[in-house]
Amino acid sequence: MEKAIFAAGCFWGVQHYLDRAQGVINTTVGYIGGEKENPTYEEVKSHQTGHAEAVEVEFDPVLTSFEELCRLFFEIHDPGQTDGQGPDTGPQYRSEIFYTKDKQRVAAQKLMDILRKKGHTVNTALTPASRFWKAENYHQHYYDKTGHHPYCHFRVKKF
Repeated sequence: MEKAIFAAGCFWGVQHYLDRAQGVINTTVGYIGGEKENPTYEEVKSHQTGHAEAVEVEFDPVLTSFEELCRLFFEIHDPGQTDGQGPDTGPQYRSEIFYTKDKQRVAAQKLMDILRKKGHTVNTALTPASRFWKAENYHQHYYDKTGHHPYCHFRVKKF
């Protein structure tokens, strides 16, 4: 198994799409990229911790690749929007890939270059992964629990 960590706005919608991708074994929503240990949702949304809402993805590299998941990441959000996604605004909703190995950084940079050549704005940050903190249980698989659908994530073919 391999892991990837993506931040692309509200983690509910990101998880919804990643859960349905071929080769994904498990997803967990949580917080990464900040200063405080074991932050809570309330602390993260107060903009005082520096964390992003993110999804940690465990996947089988025989069934899918980091690049395929990264393509999905870029197609389910607007990587040109800074500090937000759709109606959700704030630094916790930034577009960022927290890579766990250098080959992930290289693959993500390649896709970002392709998108820019196609005329897309890409403000996605590439950052080495730090400690990932699991979010509260009520956030896990939120749309599956509630029967609702993402309101700020829509898949748009870009590749």
